[in-house]
Amino acid sequence: MTPHDDHEHPHGDGHAHEHDHAPIEASGMPVYFDIMETAFQELMIEKGYIGADEIRHQIEVLDSRNPALGAKVVARAWTDPDFKARLLANGRTACEELGITFYDLTELIVLENTPAVHNLIVCTLCSCYPRPVLGLPPDWYKAKPYRARAVYEPRKVLAEFGTVIPDDVEVRVSDSTAIQRYLVLPMRPDGTDHMSEEELAALVTRDAMIGVIPVKSPLEGAAS
Repeated sequence: MTPHDDHEHPHGDGHAHEHDHAPIEASGMPVYFDIMETAFQELMIEKGYIGADEIRHQIEVLDSRNPALGAKVVARAWTDPDFKARLLANGRTACEELGITFYDLTELIVLENTPAVHNLIVCTLCSCYPRPVLGLPPDWYKAKPYRARAVYEPRKVLAEFGTVIPDDVEVRVSDSTAIQRYLVLPMRPDGTDHMSEEELAALVTRDAMIGVIPVKSPLEGAAS
């Protein structure tokens, strides 16, 4: 799906909305998709199409994935220009170079943040997410307010995460699908020239690879 640019979704009268917005948060109650997932799982077991052991194995595979894998990819891209070029050309095959396996047929597209462009990831229909490199999505990513508002008012959503994007920086919102997932390659922060690949990976957070926050410079921590 073509990324959405927030400049393509202006408010009708050109003025900012003054009404309250639904906060980007999730309740502890199961949502529609949680209930549907449980019902589908129980039906498949009852019909004999899949066994409980196979489901347990797949859950274990999912549990083995976490944002540290994505952080490793980002750190390698920051330190190896050739790898970065391959990553931006084909995210999946580049990740496989690092031993990261994909348990489905989804395509991984890596979007680079630059001083001129900031990328934000969303799944407007459900919770499609680059699970092979980030693990399970956070609850707020699946929540309806984020899924809706990230498209039509991405700057306000980012501001609620503490990320204020300057007016001269373009915001691009990419909508994930069942066969096409996105990963943000955040900008390398200042003050990291001396750091090793492992040290760089430790700076990279899950939310930075979704695009809701930047990677914090170690200089900021020293200043505080």
